[in-house]
Amino acid sequence: LGIPSAYLADGPHRLAMAPKREFDSHTYYATEFPSSTTVAATFDPEAAFQVGQALGREVKDYGLDVLLAPGVNLMRNVLCGRNHEYYSEDPLVVGKIAAAYINGIQSQGTGTCIKHFAVNNQETNRQGVDAIVSQRALREIYLRGFEIAVRESQPWTVMSSYNKVNGVFAQESHGLLTDILRNDWGFKGMVTTDWWTRAEHYKEIKAGNDVKMGTGFPERVKKAMEMGQLGRPELEHCARRVLELILKID
Repeated sequence: LGIPSAYLADGPHRLAMAPKREFDSHTYYATEFPSSTTVAATFDPEAAFQVGQALGREVKDYGLDVLLAPGVNLMRNVLCGRNHEYYSEDPLVVGKIAAAYINGIQSQGTGTCIKHFAVNNQETNRQGVDAIVSQRALREIYLRGFEIAVRESQPWTVMSSYNKVNGVFAQESHGLLTDILRNDWGFKGMVTTDWWTRAEHYKEIKAGNDVKMGTGFPERVKKAMEMGQLGRPELEHCARRVLELILKID
């Protein structure tokens, strides 16, 4: 159909990519910025904006489209292996710094992917752990940083997390991805899974998860449609949001 590709690269404190390309003799170097924790320790949104601005230029210069960053989960446990990618244990600091970082990147015409949505606070068994949390704690603590960042910066994409939240995989959670993220907060962009998720593909589509990274299960999606468990309009909603992302890319 002539639809161009979108190129995503990992972050958050550097553009993570291979230094060599098969079709090019040049070596590509990426700038290593201070960790997210260090940036947040400045308590200065302008500093975060400038880091994002520089990263956005680098993403653009290297022909990429979306940086898979920032990570805005709370530092709930000191043993979490991704704490260096996160900002703080305080949701207000997290939200304000993340919003400034996102605005900096997107000021350069490149996109961001805020992650990992939501309640992803440990590495051990991160693909299967079930985070049990009350609605009040969820809204006031674990989701607050995401909410501030989404409302104040409107990231192009959101990455759903591996884990379950109150018994439901985040990627399959209509409550998280549609009711809260889109309906309550006004998020307009695309949602992608993390890589190699365990969740059921057609249930992700129903929840409002537009892209499944890694290995998808199209045969299960087709079977779900044949059985009436999934409708064409739900597929079209996801396709539309993917196309809207591609249209943002220069």
